[in-house]
Amino acid sequence: MKINPYITYKDNCREAFEFYANALGGEVEFVQTFGDAPGADTSPTAIADKVMHARVRIGESFLLGSDSFAPDAYAPPSGITIQTGGEDFDEVKAKFEALAEGGEITMPFEATFWARGFGMLTDKFGVPWMMNVE
Repeated sequence: MKINPYITYKDNCREAFEFYANALGGEVEFVQTFGDAPGADTSPTAIADKVMHARVRIGESFLLGSDSFAPDAYAPPSGITIQTGGEDFDEVKAKFEALAEGGEITMPFEATFWARGFGMLTDKFGVPWMMNVE
């Protein structure tokens, strides 16, 4: 079994997933808008071009996501962090720095007592991340 996070964005899921694919060396494999989905004629026209479902592959994992069906009621992620990492310090640090572009580093990527490298950030889309090199 794999666990693949599903993230809801206010209205920029496509941009976020393209950013993650670039920053983390992944590939956007699927994007479907509300307007392209079955039953689109019953969806509000204001969200027709928004993402109903998307998938980005990163290594053997996926991030899944969509834009909010009710963007006025959207709240950024809270109480959850996406954790990733690898074995190569320089590679993980470079990916950390790429994810941090336009976001906020909450703990710089550096050696800790439990890891050769660890850092935390909130990306420019409001998603919190931890990256670790064991």
